[in-house]
Amino acid sequence: MNDVSVVAGSAVQPTAPEAGLERRVGAYNGNLLLAEHRMENGWVGAAHSHPHDQIVYVISGHLRVVAGGQTFEVREGDSFVVRGGVQHQASALAPSLVIDVFTPCREDYL
Repeated sequence: MNDVSVVAGSAVQPTAPEAGLERRVGAYNGNLLLAEHRMENGWVGAAHSHPHDQIVYVISGHLRVVAGGQTFEVREGDSFVVRGGVQHQASALAPSLVIDVFTPCREDYL
């Protein structure tokens, strides 16, 4: 594992894992992965779970999240954590941009 990993934003190729969702993977190592997600207004993500802990920071927009039996809304400047193994789902109530950090690294995003 490298001591330092730098990823130039201009070098990142976006992917579209589902309609209305664009992903850019940033820096990562075996323990962490950073991803930028852009959601179109009206996007509804599939309910899912994964073994990774996930922290989400909302840069802009408005999301409704269902996680761990709770439903809540988040907007610019808000953040939340979902523990690994907890089913969750998000939907965009406005065009939205978030930063997600996962631990351990999400190999399926690479």
